[in-house]
Amino acid sequence: MKQPSNIEDLSGVQRAAVLLLSLGEADAAEVLKHMGAKEVQKLGLAMATMGAVNREQVLAVMDQFDGALQLQTSLGVGADDYIRAVLVQALGADKAGSLIDRILLGRNTTGLDTLKWMDPRAIADLVRHEHPQIIAIVLSHLDPDQAAETLKLMPERTRADVLLRIATLDGIPPNALNELNEIMERQFAGNQNLKSSAIGGVKVAANILNFMDSGQDQSLLGAIRKVDDPLGQRIQDLMFVFDDLVELDDRELQTVLREVSGERLGVALRGAEPKVRDKITRNMSQRAAEILLEDMESRGPVRLSDVEAAQKEILAIVRRLAEEGAVVLGGNNAEELV
Repeated sequence: MKQPSNIEDLSGVQRAAVLLLSLGEADAAEVLKHMGAKEVQKLGLAMATMGAVNREQVLAVMDQFDGALQLQTSLGVGADDYIRAVLVQALGADKAGSLIDRILLGRNTTGLDTLKWMDPRAIADLVRHEHPQIIAIVLSHLDPDQAAETLKLMPERTRADVLLRIATLDGIPPNALNELNEIMERQFAGNQNLKSSAIGGVKVAANILNFMDSGQDQSLLGAIRKVDDPLGQRIQDLMFVFDDLVELDDRELQTVLREVSGERLGVALRGAEPKVRDKITRNMSQRAAEILLEDMESRGPVRLSDVEAAQKEILAIVRRLAEEGAVVLGGNNAEELV
């Protein structure tokens, strides 16, 4: 694997990896303790795959980090009460409750949150013999992509039942969630008093389906519609698929395109509707659009699985940007702004 020759060629994750590798085991471990599971996984992979790093690169990374520290202030110190007050005032006590718990109480979590560090196969093995309602609660607590990977590993007869239960979850009593959390704590030797009970729901089910393989999502949706057709329709309305990119406004789509490589975009567009291709090329520079179309024409046939994989990658970027507030998903279903 060819190594970057200077700091400009290093990605942000690679720069962080260089910094941690320079700190030593004990200090690097202390830093990682304050990160989430996904961040640790990304950094761990970057650290494991870093080749030889020259002295100039290390010094440049250190200098850049030192410069970033100089720009920091102490404004975040002791800000918990301020954050709580602002969120309650902005959202109201009910809506702000679970968000406050995630921000302020979720910094050092165990129990159910320990599952977020686990491989989907290990999670599936752990809950495989539990009641479908327990599985639904557990999957609702995971990130959608991790929940989808876990659901794929469940027996086919179990998947639709679990997803149906996820979609109809409307929160559970705190004592019931605490009990489930305590079971997980005993297994992982953790300790936590979980407060939030706002998990599950139609949107969670739709997000999980968004990460399922093509075909599996429609199969599960069909099974749910046989049991509860209106519920199935509500889930489908909230799902965001690749062709729904046309529902983004131009500014939002340009935000997405800035984070997508031309190569992956060209592969993804092989399976897209013409209106999607037109919308995307209209939001690119003329030269970039010409290069994209020329590359698509010269590439030749592409496997359907590669097209679907590229589309999933782009959808993951869209969902991340939606979580960050950079784009709004839902089209006509989006909440009206006043």
